[in-house]
Amino acid sequence: MPKVDVYDVEGNKVKTMTLKEEVFGIKPNEEVVHSVLLNYLANQRQGTQSTKTRGEVRGGGRKPWKQKGTGRARQGSIRAPQWIKGGIALGPKPRSYKYRINKKEKQLAIKSLLSEKVLEKNLVIVDKFDFSEIKTKQVVSAINNLKVEGKTLIMIPEKDENVQKSARNVEGVRTISVSTINVFDLLKYKNLIVTVDTVKKLEEVYA
Repeated sequence: MPKVDVYDVEGNKVKTMTLKEEVFGIKPNEEVVHSVLLNYLANQRQGTQSTKTRGEVRGGGRKPWKQKGTGRARQGSIRAPQWIKGGIALGPKPRSYKYRINKKEKQLAIKSLLSEKVLEKNLVIVDKFDFSEIKTKQVVSAINNLKVEGKTLIMIPEKDENVQKSARNVEGVRTISVSTINVFDLLKYKNLIVTVDTVKKLEEVYA
């Protein structure tokens, strides 16, 4: 079972915590992570792109010239696709890109990325974030004390305005809760800072 040191926001070691192997100690499955990431990105697409067909373009109500006797190709409307300002043939229309993926695959992908953070020593555990007020300086100070460099994801057990609003203006830092965890953020951010309560909740949900 993996063991990780626990620090306070001052950067002092408080204790050592043993993590559940089935959540933080599995062999990362890259294929499943890739599959779940594609699903996440597809579900984020709005699918609002649209083009007008010949029936939706304004104008072109009458036949531009008679069918025979002009020597020109027969035409039914100046809004047919071959005309400038005509309708678009087979163009994109609003659609949904969403599709479902197995719940067990999602869980395996999350556990794979959490285990990878432990393996690469990019998981930092703090005893708690006890912010009495909204202050960006508190988050910056904590990150510096913990000697975390690079893009950082802070995961808290549940919504906490003081933590979330204190961190939102710090460049390269994002805050999420256990309920909003996703593979995109875990892949995008190199470091993961979690509290002891966050670890317990993750183990409760994913073990």
